[in-house]
Amino acid sequence: MMAAKHNAEYEASELYKIRHSAAHVMAEAVLEKFPNGKVAIGPAIADGFYYDFDLPRTLTPEDLDEIENRMKEIIKGKFDFTRKAVTAAEAKSVFADQPYKLELIEGLEKGGLDEDGNPTDEKPEISLYYQNNFVDLCRGPHVANTGEINPKAIKLMNVSGAYWRGDEKRPMLQRIYGTAFEKPEELKEYLWKLEEAKKRDHRKLGKELDLFSISEEVGQGLILWHPKGAKIRKLIENFWSEEHEKWGYDFVFTPHIGKSQLWETSGHLGFYNENMYSPIDIEGTKYYIKPMNCPFHLYIYKSNTRSYRDLPIRYAEEGTVYRYERSGVLHGLTRVRGFTQDDAHHFCRPDQMPGEIDFTVEFSLHMLHSFGFQQIQAYLSTKPEKSVGDPERWAAAEAALEASLKRHNLPYEVDAGGGAFYGPKIDFKVNDAIGREWQLSTIQFDFNEPERFDINYIGEDGQPNRPYMIHRALLGSLERFFGVLIEHYGGAFPSWLAPIQAELIPIADRHVDYANEVAAQLKREGIRVHVDSRSDRMNAKIRDAQKQKVPYMLVIGDKEMENGEVALRKRSGENPGPMKINEFVALCKDEVARKI
Repeated sequence: MMAAKHNAEYEASELYKIRHSAAHVMAEAVLEKFPNGKVAIGPAIADGFYYDFDLPRTLTPEDLDEIENRMKEIIKGKFDFTRKAVTAAEAKSVFADQPYKLELIEGLEKGGLDEDGNPTDEKPEISLYYQNNFVDLCRGPHVANTGEINPKAIKLMNVSGAYWRGDEKRPMLQRIYGTAFEKPEELKEYLWKLEEAKKRDHRKLGKELDLFSISEEVGQGLILWHPKGAKIRKLIENFWSEEHEKWGYDFVFTPHIGKSQLWETSGHLGFYNENMYSPIDIEGTKYYIKPMNCPFHLYIYKSNTRSYRDLPIRYAEEGTVYRYERSGVLHGLTRVRGFTQDDAHHFCRPDQMPGEIDFTVEFSLHMLHSFGFQQIQAYLSTKPEKSVGDPERWAAAEAALEASLKRHNLPYEVDAGGGAFYGPKIDFKVNDAIGREWQLSTIQFDFNEPERFDINYIGEDGQPNRPYMIHRALLGSLERFFGVLIEHYGGAFPSWLAPIQAELIPIADRHVDYANEVAAQLKREGIRVHVDSRSDRMNAKIRDAQKQKVPYMLVIGDKEMENGEVALRKRSGENPGPMKINEFVALCKDEVARKI
């Protein structure tokens, strides 16, 4: 629902009209170059536009340059975009030599598809848009004329393959992606972000910094954590555990597999089966590898009679789960098949529920801020048309979620009807260092599982009462969160998270023994260090340490060895110079304590 709302706002914007119009101009330029080419669809999308073509040969980068230059010439012609409503027969006549358009027109005749081939409940009016020497089957909207597209604010990006209608049994087309903005400065900023995103790509940096790998022999979507990456993960886990203990959680551990009866009770075999792996036969009983941790937490809750005095109960677990993802959607650390979720489940009385939401919101913000995320946007998803649970509890939960967001002065949007069938939720999305939005924390009510597992507490009335159950993930999964962290920091982790905090660089072989003594002293102080004892030149060692994004480089020569010092150079480019070892320890610990 929220995506639909944003789409409606975007489609009504001037930018959407510019991009949609630019797609038509691009198609005109392509058909001028390839008169016998066949055109498919060409919509505006979130970051620009694309158009699919069936062409006599594969396009080259030089072709894109030529097409883009021709687009700018057409734009300068200030040709009007003219709409004309037509019958299906008239449309077929216009596109008699365009098989993909004819197929779309036939879909329009039957109803159920629009001009872009998207499902629709209505039988839309068929309309054409003309500009200069080009006509397209299109519902619009467009700018008044091509001159309203800024020729200095458009760019063709790349070409990729795309099956017609997304069906691998249909023809493979060439999809040209482009983008357009209202102002050249906006295009410049967008292109900068794209380049910066390439530099920050966690898959690229993961290899360069030796953090993790994925092996075809092991399996797609399964992460191998290398020592440096594992060190960072351990630091994240240690902080996670320490903070959860401070905030009053109880830790639990649960199995990786469960009997089929468990997943039947939870409903996963009914509504989530396609995301689960095939069962394992153990002595004639089917077991499934777990896609979620919550059913186990419910059985821990059920293992004893609970009193109203026992609540709230908060169970936390870093639980590894496995979900079937198709190979085409797997993406480094951010879309995997096995991942460890920082799960927690809260069980509370109705009178405790609003306070429990406040608690969870505050803890979520504390954790996100601790990892350097300051820009946080909340999204509140409310009751959908089909749902389970007491309507009064739905209303109370939604009111508590929204009230908490207001009390914490958090910017938020309401996704009306966008909640899961089993309860409303809040999602927290963070902006990274280059402004991209990532969804991390979720606070999710569940009115389904407590009923399915029949969990209760004995109230003051001496009768069984149903508690509120709240799912909560702060980081999401450690794999995805680590990928986001890599891209947010560009691999240059703050000193408290850096796998190696200090690289000791002896200038000559005679300085290595002293460097090892300093390293031992720093390790006793809890500082993570490495001695570069290679015979390479000092500048090469410094350059390598900078490439590995080590926060502190400690250069050691004759003077430093004589004075019991180290010469500090920072990753940031600062060069404080010689200092006593205890001075460096104090500086390092101060920055670690402040998480910088």
